[in-house]
Amino acid sequence: MSSQQKQHTSVHIRWMIRRDMSEVLQIENRCFEFPWFEEDFIRCLRQRNCIGMVAEHEDRVVGFMIYELHKTRLHILNFAVHPDVQRMGVGSQMIAKLVSKLSFQRRTRVLLEVRETNLDAQLFFRNNGFRATSVLREYYDDTPEDAYVMEYRYQPEPSEMIIPINRISRRMAG
Repeated sequence: MSSQQKQHTSVHIRWMIRRDMSEVLQIENRCFEFPWFEEDFIRCLRQRNCIGMVAEHEDRVVGFMIYELHKTRLHILNFAVHPDVQRMGVGSQMIAKLVSKLSFQRRTRVLLEVRETNLDAQLFFRNNGFRATSVLREYYDDTPEDAYVMEYRYQPEPSEMIIPINRISRRMAG
């Protein structure tokens, strides 16, 4: 089936819970040559700034994302969509949900690393507004591969750029 023939799959995106782990691990193992283990997910999700999200379609987990919250950015650590629903909008819906958390005042960008050999992921993220910003030489423990750092930068609306002046500071100035 060509990508034009595949239809859009609408998903419900929610926080990851313990019960999702077996489906998440199945997706992880189908998508990656060097998958995370359950302990990797648990260790990561136990950290205060680490968040897990899943995309659900017809009561089935069809995608997931693990990301870290930092002061000025969000950092995607792991992201995958079940092969049966790839190129059907699931990943783009998850990225849109994450990007909606950005703001002019606080977190202004999303970062992630992509293997140099993972062209599908590079194209996916590029098509979702990310740009490669640097190369990390021999980044991975399991191979001598490089990683591309890809970044999405928040574009503020012109109205957000206007800084409101409160009555008190206006009085003090006058």
